[in-house]
Amino acid sequence: MEKEFNQVNNYFEKMINLGIEYAPKLLGGIVVLVIGLWLTKIITKAVGKSLEKSKIDQSLVPFLKSLANITLKALVIITVMGMIGIEMTSFVAIIGAAGLAVGMALSGTLQNFAGGVIILILKPFKLGDFIEAQGFTGTVKEINIFSTMLNTPDKKLVIIPNGPLSTGALINYSAEDLRRVDWTFGIAYGDNIEDFKRAISDFIAADNRILKDPEVFMGLSELAGSSVNFVVRVWVNGTDYWNVFFEMNEKVYTKFADYNLNIPFPQMDVHVKNA
Repeated sequence: MEKEFNQVNNYFEKMINLGIEYAPKLLGGIVVLVIGLWLTKIITKAVGKSLEKSKIDQSLVPFLKSLANITLKALVIITVMGMIGIEMTSFVAIIGAAGLAVGMALSGTLQNFAGGVIILILKPFKLGDFIEAQGFTGTVKEINIFSTMLNTPDKKLVIIPNGPLSTGALINYSAEDLRRVDWTFGIAYGDNIEDFKRAISDFIAADNRILKDPEVFMGLSELAGSSVNFVVRVWVNGTDYWNVFFEMNEKVYTKFADYNLNIPFPQMDVHVKNA
């Protein structure tokens, strides 16, 4: 009986000693946890307001707020576990190994994720821009964190991963207000060059979408096998590019004859001699 009493007494003494030893740490950890979570909430809210006022794409704001919130909470929890006395070396090593394994398994996904963040921050293009990238051309319909969606001129939906899109070459046709329209027109050998210049000048003057500044350029570019080729370059607002391009081609085809000009085509002269 006395032996059992001594065992119980020793057990309670150990519990009391443990309580005396760990109670302050536990209490301090709880205080730090509460204050830390409260500060995390305040800091996350402040970060969110700062991001909303910045020039960062608004679709990226929720993600950055969530990332800041998770990072701060993880720091608070690790700090509290250290205060309580939990050995963190093995814990951190396990987290690191798990993170490495997940990173290797999701390397492509993470690359697209990083590319999406870069696109949303640097903004090489925005919704509604007409771009050419990764072999596709179209209007930007949607920018997600992992991919970008394009609507092609023939109404196909193209989904491009953000990883290669952020690191590859890209042409943004909507980045500038003005665009240059280039044509190459051919006339037959023997046609009058001045008639050609007068015809093109009349066509340009009749189209008020073509800008006077920068100046229009016309120049003889090539003496080809069946035609004399001229380069014509004008400047228009970006939204008028295709309409001006196609309508000028139509005018050249339908009205060149009014200026005594011939549209050439490949031909061959055959000379027959009697032996």
